[in-house]
Amino acid sequence: MLKGHLHSIESMGTVDGPGLRYILFTQGCLLRCLYCHNPDTWQINTPSREVTVDEMVEEILSYKPYFEASGGGVTVSGGEPLLQMPFLTALFKSLKAHGIHTCIDTSAGCANDTVAFNRHFTELLKYTDLLLLDIKHINNEQHISLTGKPNTHILNVAQKLSELKQPVWIRHVLVPGYTDNSSDLIELGKFINTLDNVERFEILPYHQLGVHKWEAMNITYQLTDVEPPTDKDVKIAYQTVNFKGKTPMNI
Repeated sequence: MLKGHLHSIESMGTVDGPGLRYILFTQGCLLRCLYCHNPDTWQINTPSREVTVDEMVEEILSYKPYFEASGGGVTVSGGEPLLQMPFLTALFKSLKAHGIHTCIDTSAGCANDTVAFNRHFTELLKYTDLLLLDIKHINNEQHISLTGKPNTHILNVAQKLSELKQPVWIRHVLVPGYTDNSSDLIELGKFINTLDNVERFEILPYHQLGVHKWEAMNITYQLTDVEPPTDKDVKIAYQTVNFKGKTPMNI
């Protein structure tokens, strides 16, 4: 039986898509972002909650009145949801049959050019209403330093989603000294403005709320001296990116 591997669940989320969201955090991720606030989701072969599609749909349906009242739905985040595309496809297909909005929060860090990935991804998109796509860094070398992986396949996914007219919100974490260089933000804006499907652009201010998890896992956290950006820093970043679509959410 097809099963999903979950790290945790948030039943009434408000920041990962429109309206009130039931959020599933999947287990497993290939990126190793220096600022990750969920390093406990990284490992793939680690104990996690195994769930079936029927089990999750039964849990989720009781929240449908909240979705309908707020324009919300279900978001699958991570970790990296795209590592579990067969499960997501089956889950979303069932949720759509119940009239529930579906959303994926992804960095696309596991994307590749294989036939298998493209087949699964294309099928999943049939039942996906919205993607929240994290672009960690527009510069490939800096992306590797920040996450341990290149960004070429991630940008390719963004372009493919644009060609398919798949609704997307682009997100960028603003980390002082790492992702706030003005020339990089300008290039990020240029790239985003070439896409035809971006409904919103969000800057997410860096924070240290997950540092205790690094300490508990005995992993060295390299950004202990990095302070969160100020409101002014965030506003300047929005202006520098100069997104041409709808008004950014957080400005």
